[in-house]
Amino acid sequence: INRGVPIGFAYATGGEVQTGLEQTYMVDDCEIRVVFKDDQTNPELSATSARELIEVEGAEIIIGSVSSGVTATLQGIARDNDVILIAAPAAATDITGKDFDPNTFRASRSNYQDGMAICDQFVNGDGYETFVQIAPDYSFGYGGAQAYKDACEFFGGEFIEDDVFAPADTTDFTTFLGPLADTDADAFLVTWAGGGFVPLLQAAIDLGVIDDDTVLGSPFVDNVVMPAFFSNAIGATSVILYHYTAPDNPVNDYLISEVAANFGTFPDLFDADGMNAAIMVVEALKAAGGAADADSLKAALEGLSFDGPKGTIDIRAEDHMAIQDMYVVTLLNVDDPEFKYYDYVATVRPEPPCLLEGDFTS
Repeated sequence: INRGVPIGFAYATGGEVQTGLEQTYMVDDCEIRVVFKDDQTNPELSATSARELIEVEGAEIIIGSVSSGVTATLQGIARDNDVILIAAPAAATDITGKDFDPNTFRASRSNYQDGMAICDQFVNGDGYETFVQIAPDYSFGYGGAQAYKDACEFFGGEFIEDDVFAPADTTDFTTFLGPLADTDADAFLVTWAGGGFVPLLQAAIDLGVIDDDTVLGSPFVDNVVMPAFFSNAIGATSVILYHYTAPDNPVNDYLISEVAANFGTFPDLFDADGMNAAIMVVEALKAAGGAADADSLKAALEGLSFDGPKGTIDIRAEDHMAIQDMYVVTLLNVDDPEFKYYDYVATVRPEPPCLLEGDFTS
């Protein structure tokens, strides 16, 4: 995200990529000032930092956070201060579902889009019929589990055991996976984020939840941890939010070249989200004639379409979802020095149902 955001601002304004904690970009005579703060994936620190950005720095738009739990806190702060929050890359379905707020817009996908893409591939592409799943016991996990259940059942799959939810800080999964050990599911679906993924998979293998007849179902993750998470899954086909080798367009080419020039590496899972968030901000400001108040920006953002490294992003007006391409790929290796791990299979563009509740359903 910290790489992708300045690259996006540079691309959208025709400026140079900056790398400091305070940056300035120009659109005609409009100055866009960008200030970075590290929330350390801590809701309390994130709240303090967001309030400082608004009250001290005068921020009118917040971009973040990596954590869905932290982003839920930011939603309330954006609403209370009447500023715009661009959610990137937090994926919890609730952000644009039951916790919808008119001041919050997505730049990234939701885990409902993950679920739709994976279930379509598993049921219609691979012929899998039966499923079990585990997810973390908080909003990201509930949203992911519900998305998998809705999508896989929609495509004709069946869940043959109750969903399992484990605390996000779990390190020993034996008890949680016990009920799934004796099932004969075709696929074991996992919604997880964080360090527990490795012991979770090891326990699933040890208990026979994953074996020759039951595949792991989970989106592929960032370049750095792929070797730890998926070294035993060579040959598997799944979905990935973004990998720099998948899209073929000039914006992605720009992202690849600027990450190499300024950071000496290759784009990773969330670089495109950061770039999209910044492009989205600039395009909204242009559409609003430079006005940065929440009402003007909401009018500009609802229904906005723009081109980013993943192709066209459409901001759905009614619930602020970001409809976008995702990629089906087959894992070839986890040791390529340029992170060329995948064989491209297909581009998909899931359009999840509107999940608004209460007064917003009208």
